[in-house]
Amino acid sequence: MKMDDSDFLMLSELQHFCFCRRQWALIHIEQQWAENLRTVDGQLFHRRAHDEQQTERRGDLLITRGLRVVSHRLGVAGICDVVEFRRAEPGITLFGQEGRWQPYPVEYKKGEPNAFGADELQLCGQALCLEEMLACEIPEGSLFYGETRRRKRVLFEPALRERVEGMLGEMRALYARGHTPQAKPSRSCNACSLKEICLPRLQKAPSASRYLKAHLEEET
Repeated sequence: MKMDDSDFLMLSELQHFCFCRRQWALIHIEQQWAENLRTVDGQLFHRRAHDEQQTERRGDLLITRGLRVVSHRLGVAGICDVVEFRRAEPGITLFGQEGRWQPYPVEYKKGEPNAFGADELQLCGQALCLEEMLACEIPEGSLFYGETRRRKRVLFEPALRERVEGMLGEMRALYARGHTPQAKPSRSCNACSLKEICLPRLQKAPSASRYLKAHLEEET
């Protein structure tokens, strides 16, 4: 079913949602945001990737930056940092280019690989959009990390694809309810720009009903 453009999610939401569902809801449902050094650094890093020449040719490699992508089936849209088109069989035909070309998405990240798997989800989401737009199959892509200056290869296996689609479904359900999940405090909270808005420590405090019940039990 084709969705209305106003109902589309953004690919960048996958990373927020994987990192912390409450953070995602504060940003995308409650429209709250705060900057810190990490978020500003990340924005500048991506801006440099997008500001360069849109398309570059290096022999059998075409490099496109800032490519806008969309999936009407999943109701999601976004911008790819880089999509490389490598001359290969089988591949797709490109206007004005001879031969066939295999799309290969590359997402740029300021830091280093994390254990959440959020980066892989966002990259896989880009691949799903490209597959729908270009009517092709994209088996893999890469994540480039500014800290290590290295690429990490990502295979778009069925389990990863299913996780992307599952998370998009969860987001849409929370949007429909207008629901912001409670915080699950962890060490990651210290790096979150929304820490002072979210107030995760308050989630650890006992509720008033539990406090009164415990107090009454002490007196009996």
